[in-house]
Amino acid sequence: MDIIRIAGIKSFGHHGALPEEKRLGQRFTVSVDLEIDTRPAAAADDLKLTVNYAEVIRTVEGQLTGKPVYLIETLAQQIAARILGTFPVTKAVTVEVTKPFAPVAAEFDAISVKIRRERV
Repeated sequence: MDIIRIAGIKSFGHHGALPEEKRLGQRFTVSVDLEIDTRPAAAADDLKLTVNYAEVIRTVEGQLTGKPVYLIETLAQQIAARILGTFPVTKAVTVEVTKPFAPVAAEFDAISVKIRRERV
């Protein structure tokens, strides 16, 4: 299976377990790997036979700016489900949600959750 990777989609959202996170919001970064067979699109040179990157990015941004959730695990699951439901050529998707400024009393680069979901 081939992979189309869209890395580092950044958007602002109000997700998190703490009241301040919900109230103030914060920046999130999402990367997605879409597993598809690119051969039909490549042979025909036809965008309709693959995924439109701009539409995938809009889908991710819609989830990031949408209804707040407590866990980035939930956010990753919602993004994966939305991508699989919207882009039928996608056989599986890996979603990594990164929270670079999580309110944890420690020094770290970022906290992230990475999941892989397959079409059933």
